[in-house]
Amino acid sequence: MSSPLTPAELRSRIRQGQHTGNTSGFCPGFVQANVAILPRDWANEFLQFCHFNPKPCPLVAMASSPGDPHIAAVGSDFDIRSDVPRYRIWQDGSLQEETTDIHHLWRDDLVTFLIGCSFSFEEALLADGLEIRNISEGVNVPMYNTNIRCQSAGRFSANMVVSMRPFKPADAIRMIQICSRFPSVHGAPVHFGDPAAIGIRDIHQPDYGDAVTIGAGEVPVFTACGVTPQAAIMEAKPPFCITHSPGCMVVTDLPNSQLAVL
Repeated sequence: MSSPLTPAELRSRIRQGQHTGNTSGFCPGFVQANVAILPRDWANEFLQFCHFNPKPCPLVAMASSPGDPHIAAVGSDFDIRSDVPRYRIWQDGSLQEETTDIHHLWRDDLVTFLIGCSFSFEEALLADGLEIRNISEGVNVPMYNTNIRCQSAGRFSANMVVSMRPFKPADAIRMIQICSRFPSVHGAPVHFGDPAAIGIRDIHQPDYGDAVTIGAGEVPVFTACGVTPQAAIMEAKPPFCITHSPGCMVVTDLPNSQLAVL
């Protein structure tokens, strides 16, 4: 059996166009992050939105200055213009296209934000013997829009997006205990059980990602999701911004252990 890819090796593959899909299950032990890239005159309000809503938008890192595509803290070779498997390009809150490289779109006024991802705590769940259904079925994690309202900040407001993983009740309790140790990557779940209670009409039809099997006796467990900033961007309608495609994360050199609270 081959050794897992290192984050640098995976980023190299992404750069070369050899990996353009979701990153769940890749590079165990290392932090993965959601991406939001905004013009400078929108960046402060977005930063405030993240501070007001730390569960769906836990900030892991950001560029030190506008126009800087490198964030050395997450990888010495890191370049936001090429190291995401798939990007989404937005204009006035409307999705325009998806692409695998944004060098041609880069501007000197753009500010990069990296936001914690629930893929980071999946490793801790697997280590405890819990099955992560999206990994075992080889698909992207299912994600849903909800009626849980985030706190607004300037022009940014949104309902929370959540990801879902099914567990038997006893395992769900253990999952909650484990995830509570990772507040920097969404922390404890925000809901479990009846999807309708948080505005989800059909658990088998996710708004993002892929449906997974929910077995007999299992309950869906919902965790705040880093796709929430995309919902805020759709509401705020900045003239231009770039995000990751759901499930297609930045894989950093930061160890997950750095984010755990003992």
